[in-house]
Amino acid sequence: MTSDRSLLRHRDFRHLWAAETVSQVGTQVTLLALPVVAVTVLDATPLQMGVLTALETAAFLLIGLPAGAWVDRWRRKRVLVTADLVRAVVLATLPVAYLLDVLSLGQLFAVAAVTGTATVFFDVAYQSYLPALVDRDQLVDGNGKLEASRAVAQVAGPGATGVLLRVLGAPLLIAVDAVSFLLSALFIARIGTPDVVPDRASRRPLRAEIAEGLGFVVRHPLLRRIVACTGTGNLFGSITSTLLVLFAIRELGLSEATLGLALSAGALGGLLGAATAARFARRVGEGRAIPLSAAVLVPFAALTPLADLGAPVVLLVVSMFGFSWSVVVYNITQVSFRQRLCPPGLLGRMNASVRFIVFGTMPLGGLLGGVLGTWLGVVPALWVGVAGSALACLPVVLSPLLTMGDLPDEEDGGRVPDAEPVAPGASG
Repeated sequence: MTSDRSLLRHRDFRHLWAAETVSQVGTQVTLLALPVVAVTVLDATPLQMGVLTALETAAFLLIGLPAGAWVDRWRRKRVLVTADLVRAVVLATLPVAYLLDVLSLGQLFAVAAVTGTATVFFDVAYQSYLPALVDRDQLVDGNGKLEASRAVAQVAGPGATGVLLRVLGAPLLIAVDAVSFLLSALFIARIGTPDVVPDRASRRPLRAEIAEGLGFVVRHPLLRRIVACTGTGNLFGSITSTLLVLFAIRELGLSEATLGLALSAGALGGLLGAATAARFARRVGEGRAIPLSAAVLVPFAALTPLADLGAPVVLLVVSMFGFSWSVVVYNITQVSFRQRLCPPGLLGRMNASVRFIVFGTMPLGGLLGGVLGTWLGVVPALWVGVAGSALACLPVVLSPLLTMGDLPDEEDGGRVPDAEPVAPGASG
C-alpha cells in the first residue's frame, strides 16, 4: 500500500489540498457572516432565513443531475477554476453594495443562488477529480486529509469570524471569502496531471447519461441506503442550520463573537474525526463505521435545543463537537467507498446523482425550518430537527452495513458480501 509520506510528496494532490484548505477557511467565514448580515443588518425573519438557506442549496435540486453529465463531458480542472472565479466575483459584490449603502435581502438571495450553483459544479468535479490524481489505495488517506482541512477550517473559521465581525462587520468580512476563492483557483490551475475527457463521438443523449448515473446509485443496495440516510439527515439538519444564528443571538442572547468561538470549539470534533476516521473504520469495520457514526450524531444534536434551559455555551460546544466528529467520520468512510465502487467514466454522474438526492433535500429543509420557526417557534422547530436526525440513521442502522467489515469496490463488481448475516429487518 502507498505510504502516507508518498501522498504528501504528491505535487498535484498538494495543490488540490491547498486549494480546498484555503477555500474552506473562507467558506467558513461566509457560513457565519452571511446569516449574521441577514439577522443583524437586514433584520431578517425566520421565514426569510429559510429562503436564504434554501437558495444556497436549491441548485443541487434544480440542476444537480445534468451537472454530473456535463462534468463527465468537460475538463474537470477547468470546471473547478471557473466555479471558484464565479464565486469570488459574486461574493465581492456584497461588501461593495454595503459600502454604497444599497445592500438588500434581494441581493443576498441572488448571491446565495449564484454561489450555490457554482458550488454544485465545483463539488461534483472536485470529488470526481481526486481519483484521477491519486491511486485507489490512497483514496481514504486523500479524503481524510481533505476532510482534515475542512475540520481545521471549521475550528479556525468561526472563531476568527467572531472576532473579525467586531472589527470589520459581516458585509466587509465576506470579502475575505472572495479572496479565498481566487487563491483556490490559482492552486488548482497549477495542477499538472492531464485532464482527459471522453471522446465526443462516444457521447450519448444527455438524458441517457443522466439515467445511467442515477441508476447506478439507486440500484446498488448499499448506496441507496447511504443516500437515504444522508438525504433525510440533510433535510432535518437544514432546519437546525436555518435557525441556529437566530436561536443563538435572539433566544440565547449570545454575541456574534461568542457564537463564533463556541462553533470553533465545537468544530474541534471534526478535526478529531478527520484524524481518527481511518483508524475507527479499521477498528469497527469499514461497513459498520457508517451506521455507527450516523447513530452517534443523534444525542449530540439534541444538546442544541437543550441549550435553551441553561449553560448555553457549554451545551452548544459539546453538541457541535460530537456532531462534527460523527459527520466527518461518516463522510470520509462513505465518500471513499463511493469513489472506489464507481467506474471512472461514471464518477461525475454518480457524484451528481448522490448530491441531487442528498443536497436536494436541503432547500426543502431550509424552507421547512423557516415555516416551523414562524409557526411553532424557534426551539420547537429545533426539536423537529432532532427527531428527524433519529429517523435519518435508520436506513443504515437497519441494513447489512451493521454486520460488514470491508466494503465492496469496483474490482469485485460492487457485490454486497453474503457471507455475513444481515441485520434483522433489513432488506436488500
